[in-house]
Amino acid sequence: MQLPYLSGYPDHLLEQVRTLIREQRLGPLLAKRYPQRHTTQSDAALRDYTMDLKARYLKSSSPLSKVVFDGKINIIKDALGLHSYVSRVQGSRLKAKNEIRIAALFKEAPPEFLEMIVVHELAHLREKDHNKAFYQLCCHMCPHYHQWEFDMRLWLTWRDLDKE
Repeated sequence: MQLPYLSGYPDHLLEQVRTLIREQRLGPLLAKRYPQRHTTQSDAALRDYTMDLKARYLKSSSPLSKVVFDGKINIIKDALGLHSYVSRVQGSRLKAKNEIRIAALFKEAPPEFLEMIVVHELAHLREKDHNKAFYQLCCHMCPHYHQWEFDMRLWLTWRDLDKE
């Protein structure tokens, strides 16, 4: 059984996930652990939510020009969210703008997963690469970052299985 969202995790962990899937316990486990769904459903609400986190943890970082849910993000091929740095010529100046796009499927996600994705994309304002400093910043903003990322990958796996 292929587990595309969990590639890179150790085999013993993948086997535990396969067992949960075979025994049809993955969905109930996730539902018990994450019973709530967030209420951030519009782009405006997502922007407010993101700006609140940014103000709390990254006051001196570059400003954000756009924060939106994006229905065109391919979650396996592209990413779960995207941080882009867009440069535009305005007269004789070069203007740079930061944008965050979150995959639209996260409108259905538990609040913990939305927070984890937004924190991840905000961390890119300071750290462009996925290095040690990047993950330290993610954990500073969201102490449960690594657990929520793993559980979010389980949720994506379960979501795909549920569609079959």
